[in-house]
Amino acid sequence: MLGCVTRLRRLVRLLPLQTSLLLLFLFCTVSVFISAYFLYGVKRELEPSGGGVSGAEGASADSDDPRVTPSRLLPLRGVSGGPGVDPGGARTDPVVLVFVESQYSQLGQEIVAILESGRFRYRTEISPGKGDMPTLTDKERGRFTLVIYENILKYVNLDAWNRELLDKYCVEYGVGIIGFFKANENSLLSAQLKGFPLFLHSNLGLKDCTVNPKSPLLFITRSGQPLPGPLPGDDWTVFQSNHSTYEPVLLAKTQSAESVASMGQNAALLPSVVQDLGLHDGIQRVLFGNNLVFWLHKLVFVDAVAFLTGKRLSLSLERYILVDIDDIFVGKEGTRMKVPDVKALLETQRELRTHVPNFTFNLGFSGKFFHAGSDEEDLGDDLLLSYVKEFWWFPHMWSHMQPHLFHNQSVLAEQMLLNKKFAMEHGIPTNMGYAVAPHHSGVYPVHIQLYDAWKKVWGIKVTSTEEYPHLKPARFRRGFIHSGISVLPRQTCGLFTHTIFYKDYPGSPNELDKLINGGELFLTVLLNPISIFMTHLSNYGNDRLGLYTFKSLVMFVQTWTNLKMQTLPPVQLAQKYFSLFPSERDPLWQDPCEDKRHKDIWSKEKTCDRFPKLLIIGPQKTGTTALYLFLGMHPDLTSNYPSKETFEEIQFFNGHNYHRGIDWYMEYFPLPSNTSSDYYFEKSANYFDSEVAAQRAAALLPKAKIITILINPADRAYSWYQHQRAHDDPVALKYSFHDVITAGHDAPVKLRVLQNRCLVPGWYAIHLERWLNYYHSSQLLVLDGQMLKTEPASVMDKIQKFLSLANIINYHKILAFDPKKGFWCQLLEGGKTKCLGKSKGRRYPDMDTESQAFLREYYRDHNIELSKLLYRMGQPLPSWLREELVHTR
Repeated sequence: MLGCVTRLRRLVRLLPLQTSLLLLFLFCTVSVFISAYFLYGVKRELEPSGGGVSGAEGASADSDDPRVTPSRLLPLRGVSGGPGVDPGGARTDPVVLVFVESQYSQLGQEIVAILESGRFRYRTEISPGKGDMPTLTDKERGRFTLVIYENILKYVNLDAWNRELLDKYCVEYGVGIIGFFKANENSLLSAQLKGFPLFLHSNLGLKDCTVNPKSPLLFITRSGQPLPGPLPGDDWTVFQSNHSTYEPVLLAKTQSAESVASMGQNAALLPSVVQDLGLHDGIQRVLFGNNLVFWLHKLVFVDAVAFLTGKRLSLSLERYILVDIDDIFVGKEGTRMKVPDVKALLETQRELRTHVPNFTFNLGFSGKFFHAGSDEEDLGDDLLLSYVKEFWWFPHMWSHMQPHLFHNQSVLAEQMLLNKKFAMEHGIPTNMGYAVAPHHSGVYPVHIQLYDAWKKVWGIKVTSTEEYPHLKPARFRRGFIHSGISVLPRQTCGLFTHTIFYKDYPGSPNELDKLINGGELFLTVLLNPISIFMTHLSNYGNDRLGLYTFKSLVMFVQTWTNLKMQTLPPVQLAQKYFSLFPSERDPLWQDPCEDKRHKDIWSKEKTCDRFPKLLIIGPQKTGTTALYLFLGMHPDLTSNYPSKETFEEIQFFNGHNYHRGIDWYMEYFPLPSNTSSDYYFEKSANYFDSEVAAQRAAALLPKAKIITILINPADRAYSWYQHQRAHDDPVALKYSFHDVITAGHDAPVKLRVLQNRCLVPGWYAIHLERWLNYYHSSQLLVLDGQMLKTEPASVMDKIQKFLSLANIINYHKILAFDPKKGFWCQLLEGGKTKCLGKSKGRRYPDMDTESQAFLREYYRDHNIELSKLLYRMGQPLPSWLREELVHTR
């Protein structure tokens, strides 16, 4: 064998150079042919049958069209589970990563709006050109379950490093990609998508869109007859490929007689949305040949999100609708229902029940205006009451007055009793448990007198409003429960008291039809499991736009979707709503003065000047009570009234008091004077480490200043333990401090509770980050608790500057050190001092060395993170923190 090799080497040496190059060329050529055979011959035999988006032959989208035959799907990994639920087996967080062109791009905002409407979590990033990808994984878990590119070319043209990083992530975690291609004047008329067996033909005008009935993507979208007429714009892109990984979702014809030359003369139906089944590179994608202006694209986009996330980010097919007709009997003469209108109302209700089981109009009445129209309209009132059992009924105010104008609950109740008496005299049911206030007055912002009167007179359990948390954008409307009454979000439908005649609809009748046929009204039903629509009596007389709107809407929804439309009475509807969205039970009170609409329907006796401008948030056992005393010495600073339960602390934002509402909170502060120097503050030391206080405080007091005091967390933990012992806590009396802080997971529950209250507030960086999520760092001041104890006057100078107080007080002259107490006190006339009570400044034994060592190690990383956070905030490190950092080196 060795001899053969030697002879071969000699032969190679004897060959001339030209011959060697010729042999090398022949070898390379043979290699290319062999590779091509395996890539395009053997590989195609291994692929499933069924053509891709070839476009080679024109045909309609029926079952015989090879272009609409679904191929075998590449299975999605780790995405099983119910709608919106993160199943235990999922390997990714239910978060969508959205790459946008800019913060203000229209398509990016439309993508985000749909995700927000579906209550899907997302994160937006500016599409990186050559920049780095955001972190895609956290340990072994993927951070995103879907990736969306506003411009698919930004994905295609990623640099090699980031493209490989993203593609590897998508393959490993079964993550799909949605991309949009929006042609412009610079787009090539025909081009291949780089790296893909897919051709794009751009700047086309399309018409007669068709849904592929065999697309595996479809869930909500229903295939059926073509949508006749032109598609909006002339900048459409269609896709062409012979690869079986591509399946059409939407197809359309070109508007002009000329077809795309490279697709053949018979390419009548061209794919404008395609699904990549993942057979090419293991990644499933959905590509759109335009933006989301076309309503059918929005519908397919919702299905694409559901499909590519394995229904994790998906709503069910059930849709509940309730149509309220406000102002029954209230309308002006000429706008009310006559006898034919009432008959049409009942007949339409019967028609709608064939599509929406038990559909029933919900009529809101104000009895004072009964028989206040023309003779014909009064006959309509009579006929409506003769059909009283055919409808659902709910009360408005007797005289249609806004409840927030009534400051006395008994006066409100009297008005309601008049309406109730009218109802009982005319056989109107009084036990529906639902009411709506005129102009949504008193519902939100809450007018507690309304809630109390509703419960007392009508036994109300449910109401609705379009004002929580704000009227616009409508996709953010939510529900909440307050004082035992469920408040559901209410939706508008394009009909108002003045929209009476079809030909006079604002903008043109076409605007109303656009709202219904794929527009905002349709999207409301599509993206909300439960919709309560507000209409008015005047919408059901004259041209009966209310009947036209909802008949058309129901038919459109049934034509283009698989949604199952249903209805429920309001009380059952509220139960359904909060079973779907249990996290919305607790309200998030907003500042009424930040929204003009809210201020207009808020009692004039209330003022936002009564809210505090400063919060001292703790944590406990760091000197917050002393600071509370020192601040109260300033003539321009006013603290809250004391609480019978919690003394100087209100404890509003972190506990059960929050559910008492902002009226209850304001009662703890005096009515403001006419001077501009009023500066209210409150101190609740358990706000600091509360998981909910920061968000709640920022919603109600977005401009407030925040002060926190930090001492060595080990000292704070020990002080809390001694505090509990002084208050005869049996657990603190039974266990030593070292036993408490070192207790294991199997320790008794009460011991673990005490351990948490000792240790957890000392996670300073974590808790500060939570506050910084809602307040700008310039609104937050971190005080050195050690300096407050030894040099309080200097600290107070710093605070006065932070609060931008015009009247600066020299605290060196009004504070004095009391050697008996061991701390600084208020200096009174005659040299006397006013100090904190005997419960403050207690002396107790020094902490044992074992506990000191344990806590130094326990808080080591927390203190390091705190130092980094304070550096980012531009605030100095407390003296105790500098000392601790020295020990960590």
